[in-house]
Amino acid sequence: MTTEEKVKEIKQSFRLLMNGVSSHSMREKGLDYHLNWGVSLPHLQEMALEYEKDYALAIALWKEDIRECKILATLLMPVDQMPTEVAEIWMDQIRSQEMAEMCAFHLFQYLDDAPMLAFRWIASERDLKQICGCHVLARLFSRGLEPDERGINEFLDQVSMMMSSASLPVKHAAMNCLNHFCELGEDYELIAQKALRNLELF
Repeated sequence: MTTEEKVKEIKQSFRLLMNGVSSHSMREKGLDYHLNWGVSLPHLQEMALEYEKDYALAIALWKEDIRECKILATLLMPVDQMPTEVAEIWMDQIRSQEMAEMCAFHLFQYLDDAPMLAFRWIASERDLKQICGCHVLARLFSRGLEPDERGINEFLDQVSMMMSSASLPVKHAAMNCLNHFCELGEDYELIAQKALRNLELF
């Protein structure tokens, strides 16, 4: 089966799983796609198991302005085949908090350049990049990644700025990431408390 045939088969299968109530709710919350079938994440995860990891298929699915296609793309992209440049392109094309989280959880956190990308994104002025970067770093911290001194200082500087953001999702993502940073150990928690004492977070 060609990539085009697989995409067609996948798109047709969405009709059987359509959730009109969920789709309508997402549109009201600003999740605006050409098509949004409202298919749940567990259903999409089950669907992904029916296919091998496939770079060409993931790229083709991502190009579709369909919510479910983009989520499947994050599930089917082979981590070891995704160039940093493609990750940056996908990040630039993300238009919703949901997709920023899907990319972070399913894909970006596993890339070899994940730390570099995450630090770059949290320093961005774009909310969705900051949110995605925070989620990637949170997952890396939870897996035991310990930043060096420069990384610690850069991270805490950005957290301080994000906690001053007008965006509640940015603040929430930053706080969640900070909690994972503190869970690296007592030394990290003390460093964070000292650096961010003016924010009265602790």
